[in-house]
Amino acid sequence: MTNALARIALALALASGTAIAAEPATFSSKALTPETALKAAQAALAKCRADGYQVAVAIVDRSGLVQVVVRDRYAGAHSPETATNKAWTAVSFRTNTSDLMKLTQPGQPSSGIRNLPRVVAVGGGVKIEAGGSIVAGIGVSGAPGGDADDVCASAGIKAIADSLEF
Repeated sequence: MTNALARIALALALASGTAIAAEPATFSSKALTPETALKAAQAALAKCRADGYQVAVAIVDRSGLVQVVVRDRYAGAHSPETATNKAWTAVSFRTNTSDLMKLTQPGQPSSGIRNLPRVVAVGGGVKIEAGGSIVAGIGVSGAPGGDADDVCASAGIKAIADSLEF
């Protein structure tokens, strides 16, 4: 009986090793070019300016690393970091920050997320998606409320939508 179990274990080990070896060892991912990230940031900034708001806009890649930050001349000193952290939060949690705001209200099961470093659970952080994958995040900070920040972020995404691969 022990010999039969050993053979089964060996067969399973070999079969699982073959399955692992058959999978590719690397993968490819898409990212925005710096020019595309800048175009999105500038469009978001222009929308906020047109609406009368002085803001900062940040674009982060799918890993949360900063690609672009622009700050209008009268935007608050806190706004570049807040915009960056909104974009980081959106890509990190794969959720727009307006949605995360609702999911993490006090008393909700995920409320503790708000206590994590860098998490900004207010509107203004939006995922940028292409081909069903997150390629970047955009964060806007400085408009009077997350809803207004979201509108500007959406304008930034709209400006590059034709460039994104779907």
